[in-house]
Amino acid sequence: MASRKYRWTEAKRHLTAGMMAGLMTSLVAGCGGGEQGDAKLIEYQRALAEALGQPAPERTAPANIGAFPDRDERLFEVAETREGMLNVYALRDCHITQLVAARNNQLGRVAPPSQQWIYELELWRRLHACWHSDVPDSLSNANRERLERLTLIKTEQLPKVSWNSLFDSEEWVRSFSRASSPLAPDDTRGIEAQFEALAWLHQATLNQFNPEWQHQSSTLENHLNSLRSRPLTAELLRALVLAERRLTEANELLAANLRSQRGCTALASPADALSEEMADMAAFAWLDQLESLATRWLEAIDGLFASHVPPPEAVDDYRHAWLSLENPEAPLPALRQARNEHRQHWQALARRCT
Repeated sequence: MASRKYRWTEAKRHLTAGMMAGLMTSLVAGCGGGEQGDAKLIEYQRALAEALGQPAPERTAPANIGAFPDRDERLFEVAETREGMLNVYALRDCHITQLVAARNNQLGRVAPPSQQWIYELELWRRLHACWHSDVPDSLSNANRERLERLTLIKTEQLPKVSWNSLFDSEEWVRSFSRASSPLAPDDTRGIEAQFEALAWLHQATLNQFNPEWQHQSSTLENHLNSLRSRPLTAELLRALVLAERRLTEANELLAANLRSQRGCTALASPADALSEEMADMAAFAWLDQLESLATRWLEAIDGLFASHVPPPEAVDDYRHAWLSLENPEAPLPALRQARNEHRQHWQALARRCT
């Protein structure tokens, strides 16, 4: 027992020295921001390899995250509604004349997608309110039929316009940008504002047929500005993919020890004590933080998707591959599985070597 205790004390001293040397490397590497989380996991790998009596694993870079679908793949085709101004003027008691004129002028035609949605939403509300008022009784048959037809068309189009306004917006597309870095553990800039933006957009979609719901343009633009502040979805996806890769490499170290006939004698300490020592490292706090934030964010995105019409095929494929909470090959479930395997390996090592 004494010799084993001495061996553990010496091993722990060398391990601590190695960790401190690695920490200095981590601090330098961490200056890039996005590498901070990876540095924590690499340091854990080094400490684990030292404790298991194995060389550090050969690290590989994960593949790039998937490209967001092209514009023509992610948008719905919405036919333009054409009515002459005389026909629109005939419905002047519906208070749509100035609205249509503003949409048809030069500024209206180049309005960003978000403002086009505001226009279509307001137009639908005025047509809907007009159709359910006394106005149709005062119209000629042709104009009454025109009002009914326009109301039905805009009712059918509004959910697709709502989708297009979001998926054609630079702010939303930027969130999935491949020109991004992994999320850094201490970088929380604007994250809560982005959650508020998703919540508002979710409610906006759910309430677009509710005439009582307020839809101020300024509120929408403020939330879109929050999304513009950083490509949070891409940052999270990159961090998830990178963490899963590093944890899989660590799992291979543990699996190799379990396969070895000398696995227990190679350990620098009793397996249960070693497990507790490793669990205190910063890598595990980062994994907890990353999984919690990614779960919260992807659940919010999932709710936003669910509030819209079923997406185009290309977007649905992207959602399944990269944003899914259940697809085992998607980044978040893959990290969860890697963490579960890691715990199982430690439990197996403890049963075998304690």
